[in-house]
Parts: sequence; structure tokens; C-alpha cells
Amino acid sequence: MLNFHKLRATTPDPAIILIRVMVGGVFLSEGIQKWLYPASRGAGRFAKIGLPAPELLGMFVGTTEILCGLLVLVGLMTRFAVLPLLAIMAVALLSTKLPILLADGVWEVLHAARTDVCMVLGCLFLLYKGAGNRSLDVTPR
Repeated sequence: MLNFHKLRATTPDPAIILIRVMVGGVFLSEGIQKWLYPASRGAGRFAKIGLPAPELLGMFVGTTEILCGLLVLVGLMTRFAVLPLLAIMAVALLSTKLPILLADGVWEVLHAARTDVCMVLGCLFLLYKGAGNRSLDVTPR
């Protein structure tokens, strides 16, 4: 049986908020931009890299980034919120950074993927540690 209390449990480290602000802020901003600038950040970008149903996918990914980014920012259901974000990052790395690696080599992909790698590591950190004690995931005792 799934124990939600254990999933919401968190490490009592106030510095975790810095990682939450970084991860949540970046995903929230990127999600909003997919709605504001669909031709360059959402559906148009997805069509350019060959993803299926780019209009639907752009709205879906943008909405997911907004909602999950907000959840991470406030520290509510943080471990659940980073899972879809990790999936988005996996698709982004495979669809946009793998071709760079194959065409231009390791130094170009390391440069191009720096933000992606930071977001993945930030999400993995939050998945492992939880939202910290300055979050809505903290349960009163």
C-alpha cells in the first residue's frame, strides 16, 4: 500500500529551498513561455525537431511545466511533481541534445545541455531529499 506520509516526508534542511526556487522557477518560466511564444518555444519548436502532434504536445508540456513548477516552488507534493519534469527532460535531452552529440561532438553537447543537466540533477535531488522544512510538504507534529 502506498504511504503518502512517507512520500511527503522531507529532510529538515532549510537550504533545500534554493534548489526548489531554481528548479521550480525555471520550469514555471519555460512553461509560461511555451504558451506566450508557441511558434518559438512550444508547438513550433516541437514541430521543428520532429515531435508528433506539436500543437497538443506544446500545450501539454507547457501546462505540465507550469503546474509542476509551481508545486516545486511552494514545496507541495514535491516528489510527485519532479517525476513528470524528469520525463520532460529525458525527452528534451534525447530529441535535442543527442543529435548535437552525434553531429558536433562532446564539447558542443556539454555546452548545449548545461541547463538541462542542472534541471535533471535538481529534480533528482528533490526526489531524494524532499522539499525541505520551508515547504507545504512539511507535516505538523
